[in-house]
Amino acid sequence: MGILERKIRQKENMRTNILAVALQLVKEEGWQSLSIRKIADAIEYSVPVIYDHFENKEAILFELSMDGFRLLDRLLEKDKRKYDDPEERLRAHAETYWNFAFKNPEYYQLMYGLGMPCSSPGKAKPEFNSFREHIAEAIEGIVKDNKSSEDETCFKIYAFWSVLHGLISIVMMRCSDIDDSQMNKKVMDDSVNAFIKNL
Repeated sequence: MGILERKIRQKENMRTNILAVALQLVKEEGWQSLSIRKIADAIEYSVPVIYDHFENKEAILFELSMDGFRLLDRLLEKDKRKYDDPEERLRAHAETYWNFAFKNPEYYQLMYGLGMPCSSPGKAKPEFNSFREHIAEAIEGIVKDNKSSEDETCFKIYAFWSVLHGLISIVMMRCSDIDDSQMNKKVMDDSVNAFIKNL
């Protein structure tokens, strides 16, 4: 390996390390307490080293949100390969989305701006629409025989996403006033089944 390749690899490793440490700090202390100084202290480098790799904290948050969207997309792709029937696929996507949110709350909060601003608005990339595209494909498969207009189908896609995201947001943001994960999951399952029945 040449000197240039080694430098590129070291830079990529440092960037990966910065992101991993930032995510770990968030898991321990929350998004609001994350700072460039804390990241630098945790990796035992000076603050300028962080700025060599990221323009600012928002750039770090943006990259972390993209990691979250990519992780969610990989899980949704598994559903797509596993279920040919669009109703089963839509149920699986809802389940995957729900599980992702509660197994990865730090990512979910950052990706969708729960309790904080969304990371780097205006920098939207295709990954931001991944979930919408997956559920759109399933919903379009379900309603294709209903002769729904394009506008009606679009409405159904956003209504479905809104129901799921709304339920997740309520559970995440209510600070455990009702800590019954089985009941919360049942509400989600019943909502999804009712939605599919009405398609």
